[in-house]
Amino acid sequence: MNKGELVDQIAAKASVTKKQADAVLTAAIEAIMEAVSDGDKVTLVGFGSFEARERKAREGRNPKTGDKMEIPATKVPAFSAGKLFKDKVAPK
Repeated sequence: MNKGELVDQIAAKASVTKKQADAVLTAAIEAIMEAVSDGDKVTLVGFGSFEARERKAREGRNPKTGDKMEIPATKVPAFSAGKLFKDKVAPK
């Protein structure tokens, strides 16, 4: 499912226009990205949590030459699925 298909489903389920659904979805995604980039954790109960995680510096290899190289530490976005979401995907 891509963003357009998601907008179509939101519009149908919420009884709003596709333009309104797209505006709300875009605003929600932007708000989540801004909060996580500011170091906040965004928790949507039942769905999951978005947060920034630290990735330590590590040693890697250049795939072309095989030479060792140092990969610097960085922050990466992470998502953890909530219990309801996990149960929906893998029912017991």
